[in-house]
Amino acid sequence: MNEVATTISPPAIVMAVSLACCAVAAALGFVNLRRYRRFNLNERSDSFDSNEVPHISVCIPARNEELNIEACVRSVLANRGVNVEVLVYDDDSTDGTPRILAEISAQDGRVRRVDTETLPVDWNGKQWGCERMGQASQGEWLLFTDADVRLSTDCLRTTWIAANASKCDLISTVPRQIIGTWMEDAIIPLIHFVLLSYLPMGQMRTTTLPAASAGCGQFLFVRKSMWVRSGGHAAFRQSMHDGIKLPRAVRSVGGRTDLFDGTELAECRMYRTAGQVWRGFAKNAYEGLGSFALLLFITAIHIVGHVLPWGWIVWALFTDQIATAATVLALAAIAIATLQRMIFAKRFQHSWRTVLLHPLGILLLTIIQWHSLWLAKTGRRSWKGRDQTSPDSACLPT
Repeated sequence: MNEVATTISPPAIVMAVSLACCAVAAALGFVNLRRYRRFNLNERSDSFDSNEVPHISVCIPARNEELNIEACVRSVLANRGVNVEVLVYDDDSTDGTPRILAEISAQDGRVRRVDTETLPVDWNGKQWGCERMGQASQGEWLLFTDADVRLSTDCLRTTWIAANASKCDLISTVPRQIIGTWMEDAIIPLIHFVLLSYLPMGQMRTTTLPAASAGCGQFLFVRKSMWVRSGGHAAFRQSMHDGIKLPRAVRSVGGRTDLFDGTELAECRMYRTAGQVWRGFAKNAYEGLGSFALLLFITAIHIVGHVLPWGWIVWALFTDQIATAATVLALAAIAIATLQRMIFAKRFQHSWRTVLLHPLGILLLTIIQWHSLWLAKTGRRSWKGRDQTSPDSACLPT
């Protein structure tokens, strides 16, 4: 008995925990990958008329988006099989955005510029713009999207089919992420990794619990009547994470929400420099978790499960510990995490560099999440260079 006990070293115990963390994340990730299904224009259902032409209002908040706004708007206008209007809210842009919008709206009557109003106290700029556009919209369905998103010509109709087939009031997807720099490779694909590794999608589809939901702020497709019933964007006016807040608001009034795979329907190049990636994720990374306790838990899971095994392998190579149980367990944890990232990379069209950068990405994301907590606590978060108008007390540790 004593001989067996002496073979179970503390490093082996830690690496066994690491293996468990990776195995659980991968298991749920693979299950969710099957649930995160794709839809197509040929979907048929007795629950809705697939020949109907839906009226959809696409709402685009724009602040200094002269490099993006025209391509975004024109990709929406090119959509087939829908009655579409495009609403754009210019949030006091200081570049060429107003001029470009004026030209496009003059060329196509489906494009409307919603009048800019002074940002009220206690509102985040993006949420104020979305609220103004939602109130001015005429469609039965609303798509809230960003200026850096590009839609395929069948995106809107396919999304409408997905929402009806899923019998939900809001449906969201993560557009295909276009990435180029090493920081983008390390961080941005973790959107899919975190979403699918930890979200209880089964519970999301069988209940209306607000906590069992998620969405991506780049693409939120919601029934207008339910958007109004849930309080619109005014329900989370200070938030910088509409991807989380809008689905929860809809579910809080009895609505149903879902996710689907729209990788082939939309794409987005969010950031282009390491600084942009850092600032972009830091503004709402903590809010996406929602509590200090969950931040601590996720930190422990990520560091123990996805960083320490690599650290142990390096240590073992320099300390003659390579032929130990701890090393075997560490290699098993690394293998599982790597396999998961490889499958995700193929499914979501990520570069293979993202797989190799997994431990670094997890470490950087953890640091960003803690930095995001500090920004939330001190009221220093910002959207497009505009600081929040007052500290968001809802984002303090709970």
